[in-house]
Amino acid sequence: MSEQLKGPRAADRREYFRVNDSIRVGIRAVPEDQVERLEELLEQAGATGFTVMAAMAGINAELAISMRRIEQSDPDVATYLKALDRKIDILGRALTAQVSELSDEQPHPVNLSAGGLGLRSEEHYAPGQTLEVRMLLFPSLTGVVAYAEVVECEPVAADAAQGFNLRLVFTHLREQDRDILIRHALRCQSNALRQRDRKAIDDDEVNI
Repeated sequence: MSEQLKGPRAADRREYFRVNDSIRVGIRAVPEDQVERLEELLEQAGATGFTVMAAMAGINAELAISMRRIEQSDPDVATYLKALDRKIDILGRALTAQVSELSDEQPHPVNLSAGGLGLRSEEHYAPGQTLEVRMLLFPSLTGVVAYAEVVECEPVAADAAQGFNLRLVFTHLREQDRDILIRHALRCQSNALRQRDRKAIDDDEVNI
């Protein structure tokens, strides 16, 4: 398996920070005759309109050091380049909104990390089964495609009609997409802390 596509099965498996979030998500079972082609399928998925924002984020990360140098040597050029980047970002979001197969899906509560995903599912999947997972993150409209293994799929209650608690671990995920998920989780945590602090301030003001 190439370095780019290493998943949590690798020897250097890490534990990633998890956050509760709301995203659009699509899941499908991978046919058994395609399981041996996951690396190829992942590469193909990374060259579509759905993942254009993820590709742009990867390019921006590569250019970050160069941009800092330009800011120091020629601030006017840096300002111009940043404006161009914002224009491209707007076009990328518009393209993702148009081509996304998840555009009709409602945001779904999930427990997300760069290593896996937990969510409620209407479908039952067998432990060890391989699934394709498509995630649309907010507010960036960044599309991420991963392949995952079912770790657990248990009924929410005694009545299975209420759905299943599904827990997945990513086995095939591009490193640039893993970085995107890490940054997204950190932003979610930061937003949650700001909201908590704001609520505490509001509560204090009410009690004065």
